[in-house]
This record gives sequence, structure tokens and C-alpha cells, in this order.
Amino acid sequence: MGKLIVWNIVSLDGYFEGEEKWDLRLHEYIWGEELQRLSLAFGDELGLLVFGRVTYEGMAEYWHSADEEHPDITSYMNTAPKLVASRTLTEATWQNTEVTGDIVGELTRRKQADSRPVYVFGSAVLTDSLLRAGLVDELLVGIAPVILGAGTPLFKPADAPRPLELAESSVTQTGGVILRYAVPARAAGGAQ
Repeated sequence: MGKLIVWNIVSLDGYFEGEEKWDLRLHEYIWGEELQRLSLAFGDELGLLVFGRVTYEGMAEYWHSADEEHPDITSYMNTAPKLVASRTLTEATWQNTEVTGDIVGELTRRKQADSRPVYVFGSAVLTDSLLRAGLVDELLVGIAPVILGAGTPLFKPADAPRPLELAESSVTQTGGVILRYAVPARAAGGAQ
């Protein structure tokens, strides 16, 4: 059975983007050798990339025309199998992309069918839905050494605490922190 892993970068105060959509300048504060290695590892091991519709549209636009600064990352982002959670999107034009209106059912099936990790990149609303459904196995969060003061928070308010188990932590040369948390089954849906 494959693990579902959510990956995102947040500011120290919990925002994954600034006040404007796709303001991802916070990435500049943490990007470096460690994140480049981690990004390449994603490409080596993933079985599926998953996005919500808004994240999918931004990622598709960016990676279609990405410069060649990181050709290996560009290559796997464009060729990896991708799944978009959307009830409104009718066509996916980014290479190797499918669309589903039943993301919980589809990911439940795919996790059982493939032992490779399923990664959710970005997608705060989707992440919340998957946490509530109990499908998230790990949260992998890069904390950029910056306080934004405003923006879009990664995590939505929950009905109850969601205890996590720290599985791994590391400090980057840029002063960021990468945290890997296991999401215990009893806490995945928010209930104790």
C-alpha cells in the first residue's frame, strides 16, 4: 500500500503563499542544496502527484514554460502521472494528467493498488479534505525562515486537535527546517 504524503513550504507563521495568489517568494528563504536534493528524490520515488484545481492550474502553467535551471525537476514534473481533484475542470492539458470528481474514492483505490508514494503538492483545501477523510499518512513541511505577517494559511481550522508524530527533522543551510510528521490513523480524521 502506498503512502499519501503532503508536501508544502510555509513561513514560520504558517502561510504557504503571500497575500496575492501564487506569491511564493517565501520559497527563496529556504531553497538551497537540501531542498534541491529533496525535490529530486520526489521524482525518483513518486507514483502519483495530486493537486487541487487551483494548484494544478498554476503548476501546469509554470512547469510548461519552466526555465532549464533545474532540468531534472522540470522533467519529472512534466512526465509524472498527475491527478487533479475538481468538480468543475473538464479538461486537463498538462501531460499525463487525469481529473476526478471523487478524490477520496480515487486516492483510496490508488493507495491500495501501488506501493509508491502519492504526493500532494500545495493544495491547502485539498489537504484539509484528505486529512478529514483520514487519507494522509505523512505531512512533510519545509519551514522557511521568514514571518510573512499575512497570506494564505496551509492548515484550515479543525473541529478537534490532530496529534502528529515527529518522524524526522533537519535544518537547512539557509536556516529553514524540514519536518516530517506521521499522521496517526486515530487523528487523521480529527477525532480522538
